[in-house]
Amino acid sequence: MKKKILLPILSFAILGGATLAWQHSREDKAASNKLTLYGNVDIRQVQVAFKGSERIAKMLAREGDAVKKGELLAMLETDRLKANVELRKAEFSAQQQVVERLESGSRPEEIGKARAELDAARIDAANAGRTYARLKDLASRHFVSEQQADNARAAAEAARARSKAAGEVLRLAVKGPRREDVDSAKAILEADRAGLSLATIDLDDASLYAPSDGIIRDRILEPGDMASPQKPVYTLALTNPVWVRAYVPESDLGKLKLGMAAEVETDSHPGRKYRGWVGYISPSAEFTPKSVETAELRTSLSYQVRVFVCNPLNELRLGMPATATIPLFDPIKASPCRIP
Repeated sequence: MKKKILLPILSFAILGGATLAWQHSREDKAASNKLTLYGNVDIRQVQVAFKGSERIAKMLAREGDAVKKGELLAMLETDRLKANVELRKAEFSAQQQVVERLESGSRPEEIGKARAELDAARIDAANAGRTYARLKDLASRHFVSEQQADNARAAAEAARARSKAAGEVLRLAVKGPRREDVDSAKAILEADRAGLSLATIDLDDASLYAPSDGIIRDRILEPGDMASPQKPVYTLALTNPVWVRAYVPESDLGKLKLGMAAEVETDSHPGRKYRGWVGYISPSAEFTPKSVETAELRTSLSYQVRVFVCNPLNELRLGMPATATIPLFDPIKASPCRIP
């Protein structure tokens, strides 16, 4: 009778033990198919500053404002910068006229004037030559003094020289300016062009734009402050990409590969899962062991891992504790959302 009672009890005990062993085996298998990492949300920050030095006129963003790439954040006073641009424009325009004048050469009217002056000089030279010839003949017969003849000769020679000079002036007018003068004027024009470009850039740099999408974390300067490239105006927290900075022990390092899919959860939004992927695995250990290593020290090494996360609703904040679950049975996947 006792044997009949013990047999069902023993059967139930064996069946319960087998079920419990199967359940533990299933849990161990599930645990071995995923890796859970604990860390904190991390983001990049940018110190935004003006490129130029001038007094700040306007500050258009405040702490907590969400800004888009290219959005205007602040402006400098521009009176001096605008005046410099106008000055550079005038210098460039004047030199441009000089280059055009040299490249165009002499005008027909200038050539005509030079030719007329040459004709007049030739006539004067011919007349002076005839006068000298007459006075020389008269001086040889003692009708005039030798001094008068010498004066006439000097006048004739001066007239011929003027005629020759007028001929050279005409030749230069027809030939136009020297190539070296044109090249020199063009070089000055290019320098003026560069000066105008720099002045325009300085004026454009008086406006400060957001370098990327983000959230204004700190507003450091105010209107009236003197800005410079060394003085940040805002601290901008970049909202893309966002990642969870966690640490994986050396024993689990071989299970990870770049691009592996992941799910991220936070205590602030329980039950909500964010898509992510393994985007960075540190090439070196965070804690360097002593020179004499033991098996215990080897297993205490850890490596930094960054699990990049999609954050479409901007719910993840800097420093927020997060849990990243990485399925180990899944092959490498593409990034589920864009990173600039």
